[in-house]
Amino acid sequence: MMKLKIKILLFCFIFILMASSSYSQPSGMGMRKWRGEGPCWSASELNLSPEQRKGLDLIQQAYFREAQLFRLQLFTKNIELRELLTNPTTKVESIRGKYLEIIELQSKQEEKAVEYLIKVRSLLTLEQLKNWCPE
Repeated sequence: MMKLKIKILLFCFIFILMASSSYSQPSGMGMRKWRGEGPCWSASELNLSPEQRKGLDLIQQAYFREAQLFRLQLFTKNIELRELLTNPTTKVESIRGKYLEIIELQSKQEEKAVEYLIKVRSLLTLEQLKNWCPE
């Protein structure tokens, strides 16, 4: 009986310890500091109208599909680069060419991210823009 009480106490202690550590994490989504000013919000947290929310959902879905394609292509290109780097018969020009392909894909991915932010920006009112953290 004493062993059971010790096990229960130990379990409770570990549970409380784990629960308290979860509160010590930095803030996640929601209010953030940006540009050294007051708190700012992601677009979905800005009290959007139903029309704005629908527009944001459509923009996000399209962007996430494109972003997923870019991630897959980058993953594939990085594997190809790794194979070229580990193959002793590969010419340096081939390695550099593959690296340039990766850089080009990364650049296109960043362009799409900026285009996404521009589209989101066009949905927001002036008041919402003041509180928005473009990320």
